[in-house]
Formats: sequence, structure tokens, C-alpha cells
Amino acid sequence: MHAGATSAPPPTPSTQQSDNPMSTSAAADTLSRMLHRLPPTLSLPTRRAPPATCPPVPVVSLSRARSNPSLLSSKLGFFELTDHSIPPQLADSAELEALSLFDLPKDKKEACFPRNWPVGFEEGDEVDDVEGLGESFCLDESCYTESAELSLASLSEFARSLEKLGLEVIELLCRSVGFECPDLGKKGDPSPTRFCSMMWVAEGLSGKSKTPVAGRFYPYVVGLQYQIRSGRKYSLLADSGWVSVVPQEESVLVTIGDIAQVWSNGELKKVRGRPVANLGDEGNKSRRISMSLLVTLPIDTTICPLFPAAACLSGGDQSHVDDDEDGNGKNVESGDHQINDSNAGDNIEIEGRSGVFKSFCLEDYAWRVYHERLHFKDPLDRFRITN
Repeated sequence: MHAGATSAPPPTPSTQQSDNPMSTSAAADTLSRMLHRLPPTLSLPTRRAPPATCPPVPVVSLSRARSNPSLLSSKLGFFELTDHSIPPQLADSAELEALSLFDLPKDKKEACFPRNWPVGFEEGDEVDDVEGLGESFCLDESCYTESAELSLASLSEFARSLEKLGLEVIELLCRSVGFECPDLGKKGDPSPTRFCSMMWVAEGLSGKSKTPVAGRFYPYVVGLQYQIRSGRKYSLLADSGWVSVVPQEESVLVTIGDIAQVWSNGELKKVRGRPVANLGDEGNKSRRISMSLLVTLPIDTTICPLFPAAACLSGGDQSHVDDDEDGNGKNVESGDHQINDSNAGDNIEIEGRSGVFKSFCLEDYAWRVYHERLHFKDPLDRFRITN
């Protein structure tokens, strides 16, 4: 044996001190922001397990819901609406016009529907040579008038009909939970319109994979999708995970969005994004598209809980109450809604009840969820109050 000093083993990476002055939490936040700003083509694909079969979708008659709004407070985040006034002939004509958009040359699509996020033409992308995201058009009211050489009269009328129905559904949903519906404004009112709607026309891709692919989410209050034919299966990303539904022909599949969930202070369940058509078992018999009308809010809106009714004021200049240094209330402008908030983004006290969500800017949230491909976590989790 040789006597002598032995050197200590080199430190493992986990025990070494980092030279980076940035804290682990700050570094993680910075990395998260960088990843969420990546363009969609650099994002990782989403391939999910096959969706679970859903129990029968709640079917609600609109005439009955008018007298009993609680019928709309679905515990699933979606329901079918019947007894509405949208004629099937209008939906058929709108689908034909929407299909014609995909037959246009690419340069014509880009010229007639230039990108002005989120509105405009969006190219498709493939995911591992299986089912990916097809081409899509996000159309607002201006798109129908600007495309003079295209005949989109039926599609425009169809969108207006769904929008009118969606506004009534929003009002009934608010009543079903127990808070006052925000002043959404009406067409022709001298005050600025406080809502907007987008018709999302998306191409379905028939591929080998029967698993849904997430992408191009946009925040909304409610989404509406008219069922033109029977037997069509859709996948929905609900709060409970992916589920599969088969709506009735000529019904309207209504999905409750993330904005409505925040408004209701977590009382309403939601569906993330639009319904995804399952085309795997339809083969290549024909091309399929989906037409979803999203009722949403202006991009500069601040989203916050409005439950119960006393927390919401409609009409005129609106603000929320903030505490000054002495604890006295003071008015602070915050979009179109009035809330009682100690600080923007902090715990909101509404009529003695602690808020479930922090207030947040719609624009930042919308950009994040639109470009995100990995939907392992609910994007609203970052705004939930955990204490």
C-alpha cells in the first residue's frame, strides 16, 4: 500500500454552482417565453392518445332554454342546440362557397385573404406524414366584402345567423350561472361593438392516424358548429381530456370557451379550441371541411371574472376598483368591465368570494394558445389563483 493524500472526486454536475446569475425560476420563465414565441413550423407536433368515447351529448331545445336557462349549464363544456332558426339550405350553400375557397390557387388565396393575425389564409402543415393541420381560412366581417370576385353571400349570411344565435346563447349561459351578461353591443348601436366573431373554415386531412391533432386555438366565449350531415364524429379537448362526439344532423354543436369559463369564475366547464373532425374512418371518399363560428372579444380586452352579477356593469365608461395606499377604493380603467381588484392580475374579491382566476390581457393569451402545439397543460392554469 502506498501512503499519501488522495484527491476528492470531481463534483457532479448537480452539485456545481452555476455561474449564471439568473435564478432557476427566472431562467425557466425566459425559456418558456422563447419557446412560446417559436413559429408553428418549429414547434413540436402534438400526437395524442385516441379520445375516449363521450356519454350522450346533452341535447337542448332553444325554446325550452329561453324559459329555463339552467338547461345550458352543461357539466361537460358542450351541448347540442336544436329548435333554432338556421335553415339547412343556407348551411349547404355556405359549405359549397367555403369549399370553393380551397380550389383557388395559392397566390389567389393569399391575395384575397392576406394574413392579419388571426384573420386570413393559413397554409397547412403535415405532422410526421400523418394527419396534420390542413389549410384554413379565418374570416371576419371585412373578408366577405373585400373578396369582390368571390361569391360568399351565403357564407356571410350563415356567419351572421350563427353569430346572432351565439349572442343569445351567451346571454342564456350567463343567466344560467347567475351573473349579468356583459354589454356585448348590438349591430347599429352608436357605441363601439364589444364583441367580434370569426368564421373558421378548416380543411380536414384524411390520414392513417385517427388521433386528433391540436393547433390554431383562439380564445372565445362560445363556439358554434352547424351539423350538415349525420354520422360525423368530432374530437373535443374538454377539461376532462379528449372526448369523441357524434352530433345530430341539423343541430348546432355549442362549445363553451375559455373566456366564458373565466367570466363565470370557474363555474362553467370549457372546450379548448374548435371541434376536430375525425376523418380516419371516412377514407378518401371526399374532401371534408369544418365551419366553426367563434364569438370572441376585441384583442385589447382585459379578461376577468364577472361572477356574480354585482361584479359586472354594462353601458357607459366602466372601470374596476383598486385600493390605494390607505386601502380606499379608486377607479382604474380596465377594458369594458368593472371588477373589484386589489391589483390587476392579483386575487379578485367579488362580493366576498375569492376569485378563481387572475385578470389577464387577451392579446398575450391569444398569441400563446394560437401558436402552441403541445397542449399537455391547460393554458388557463397560469392565471389560476392557488392560495
